[in-house]
Amino acid sequence: MRYKCLVLDHDETVVQTEKTIGYPFFCKFLKKVRPKITLSLSDYVRDCHELGFLDMCRDRYHFTEEELTEEHDTWAQYLRSNVPSIFDGIDQIVQKQKEAGGLICVVSHSNRETILRDYRHHFSIEPDAIFGWDLPEHLRKPAPYPLQKIMKQYNITNQELFVVDDAKLAWQMANPLGVSIGYAAWGKKEFPVLDQEMRRLCDFTFDSTEELKNFLFD
Repeated sequence: MRYKCLVLDHDETVVQTEKTIGYPFFCKFLKKVRPKITLSLSDYVRDCHELGFLDMCRDRYHFTEEELTEEHDTWAQYLRSNVPSIFDGIDQIVQKQKEAGGLICVVSHSNRETILRDYRHHFSIEPDAIFGWDLPEHLRKPAPYPLQKIMKQYNITNQELFVVDDAKLAWQMANPLGVSIGYAAWGKKEFPVLDQEMRRLCDFTFDSTEELKNFLFD
């Protein structure tokens, strides 16, 4: 075990949601509230990567606070009956980290209920800590709060944490704290501009979950 605490993103790092769940749902909601606007998958992925989901809704589509609340509530309800698949091999990483006595913490823009459901369903465990959408907006990723809280709660240093994520918001969170970050490239290879940016920014790049597993444990 190379790191005492593995900090995992959720969507498009552990579970596959972007193409099959997130994008189709958002297009459906956008058609309801902004019927004249169409959105491609590449533009959706780009804006989520560059801006984060909330700022995308506000800056690109000028959602009101009421529309933001409706989108979140409808999304949460939709997810209750749609369990995403995991990326092949990610279960081995979670299992080996726990077997070695390490911590698994999740820092994500998914909500706590969904993350718990997915971990129980796919891994038969619960993460040691979850920092998701349920947090106040100013404490969510890319704010440093989740990593600071983990270090304080478990009495570990920034050298004992390793963040694995597919989006730039995680780098913005980890880099100022001196926490190493690995780019989960397995979900972003078909978006070359975003892929190249993450390869440039992050400390490590993993093209497959197998590469990450070998790095962490071998």
